[in-house]
Amino acid sequence: MTILPSRQFPGAVHAFRQATAHPHHRRRFRLIVVISGIVLLLFTYSYILSPSPLPVKVSKPILKPHFPQYQPPSSSPSPPSSKSPPPIQFKPSSFNWTLFPQSHPVPIIHHLPAKQTAHKLPPIQHPFKNYQHSPAVAARQEAVKSAFLRSWNAYKSHAWLADELAPVSGQPKKTFAGWSATLVDALDTLYIMGLSDEFAVAAAAAVQIDWDNTGGDTSCNVFETTIRYLGGLISAYDLSGEHALLEKAQELGDMLLMAFDTPNRLPPFWLHFDNAKNGKQVAGTNDPSASPGSLSLEFTRLAMLTGEDKYFDAVSRVTDFLEKTQADSKLPGMWPRSINFRAESVNGDSAFSLGALADSLYEYLVKMVVLLGDGKGEEGARYKKMYKNAMEVVEEHLIFRPMLPTLTGNSGGKNVPQDILFMGEAVAYSDRVERLAESQHLSCFAGGMFGLGGKVFELEKHNGVGERLARGCGWAYGAFPTGVMPEMFGMVECQQGWKDGPCEWDDKLWEEKTKKPSGGDSTISAAEKKWKEKGFREVRDARYILRPEAIESIFLLYRMTGKEDLRDIAWSMFESVMETTKTPLANSAIKDVTVDGETHKLDSMESFWLAETLKYFYLIFSPPDLISLDEFVFNTEAHPFRRAGVER
Repeated sequence: MTILPSRQFPGAVHAFRQATAHPHHRRRFRLIVVISGIVLLLFTYSYILSPSPLPVKVSKPILKPHFPQYQPPSSSPSPPSSKSPPPIQFKPSSFNWTLFPQSHPVPIIHHLPAKQTAHKLPPIQHPFKNYQHSPAVAARQEAVKSAFLRSWNAYKSHAWLADELAPVSGQPKKTFAGWSATLVDALDTLYIMGLSDEFAVAAAAAVQIDWDNTGGDTSCNVFETTIRYLGGLISAYDLSGEHALLEKAQELGDMLLMAFDTPNRLPPFWLHFDNAKNGKQVAGTNDPSASPGSLSLEFTRLAMLTGEDKYFDAVSRVTDFLEKTQADSKLPGMWPRSINFRAESVNGDSAFSLGALADSLYEYLVKMVVLLGDGKGEEGARYKKMYKNAMEVVEEHLIFRPMLPTLTGNSGGKNVPQDILFMGEAVAYSDRVERLAESQHLSCFAGGMFGLGGKVFELEKHNGVGERLARGCGWAYGAFPTGVMPEMFGMVECQQGWKDGPCEWDDKLWEEKTKKPSGGDSTISAAEKKWKEKGFREVRDARYILRPEAIESIFLLYRMTGKEDLRDIAWSMFESVMETTKTPLANSAIKDVTVDGETHKLDSMESFWLAETLKYFYLIFSPPDLISLDEFVFNTEAHPFRRAGVER
């Protein structure tokens, strides 16, 4: 509402009338008004033409960054300019969720394990004795850094402070509440790559974010906001020690904590701000199991950094639910892709996966033990139990070995032995469990997870399973004309199983599984023939959207085994990704990995391209003491958190 001057200052109207009552006074007043107007016009004109010391507020996304009180730093990896870096000063959001009372308060019953009870875990990272960083590997590392800078600079130039850059059209995109998702997600990558001037610019902007300014959005995705924003801020603080980043992280954590303010303390998929303020939030009835199940790492690390057990208590109540219901699903030991959290029931869905909707739930079971350093204490014991129970079912019902005619794809110039594995899906019926030989790029994270579980829990078999899964995804990249793996694909399962012995090719089974429905078009294109000759039954989703999961597992397995050929696989993957996704500005998701020649760009570059994919590519070609696995654990958005007991 606009407040009129007479309502604000009633005496002002009377004074104005007296000052202009005489004609001479009126002429003088008009002259003053004219002169004042001219001065104001000249000031405004000069303000617009000259560099402004303050950012100009606009109603549409800012296309080019304007940095307060300093010149933009150079985009090269050289040392920062002589100009003073921008101040990284925390600015509070316009709404303070910290002081807002919850409608369903509960006492804190879960507390962080005391430091003196933490048990030392076995080493995770390979020792890398006498490691030498060769010029060839250093050149690969620098190539990844250059690719990152190219995309980062395009974001700065065309989409600064927006969530994402559209890498073909050059337009800014709002995808996650307009809180600068790419900027926050890339903070720790900037730091890890030694781009200190760029980090200072981005961090200074990040700590100014107003969580109450959503550009009209009435809710936020709890899972994505936690792993990208909260995880990004925590990691940036863990690496840099800039306290303003922790302040901004805690401010966001207090807002997200309101998502747990439901009658049963299980959070919904969306945090609806008005519902949170009015006490109307309830848990979802058909939500992805990975959503509430993948918040533990971020909130636990926030509790460790702030000393506030309320964050740990919130996610531990979700863990209580998962622990209580693990044996109650239609496939006991696993949780289905979708769960009725409101009714606290896990037996409604029959589909089980380590892909979309469920993936990071399982990943965090082992990573929570790594973060807390609690291998044998109460917390460590329950996470270990849940992990082992789940992986036993995964091994029996989801993992499969593909039946392949040849294995000469992307393997660092060597033939791959016939023991690569893929993660499939399972459907539980009343009388049986059916394994589907259908895999996803998302599920490629499982190789790293199995390897990590093998190290942490000293499960030797898991080390081997993890490597076979990781190498399977690496091989799949080279099996397609673009050298890149699709989002979703189907294969034919080896009839001899996956644990022992050779896998014999069966022409009859292949024809049966790949036969097209009668009455339809039975012709096979030249492109389809190529990938079918490699052993792929179908490609259900041919896109590649710059995903990180395959290189994530290759990186983790390299750090855990020290096997140099994994670096060669990674380099082949990187070259293919760059060749097929590059645009005049940056890199884009592509429509079809099965085509020969030019790929169709989808004008999308999600923030995980800079946060995850290029970070993992960079780290695998870096000296192994950079972000050591014995000092850090990665969240599901590749944000490294310091493990318990590891000091800066």
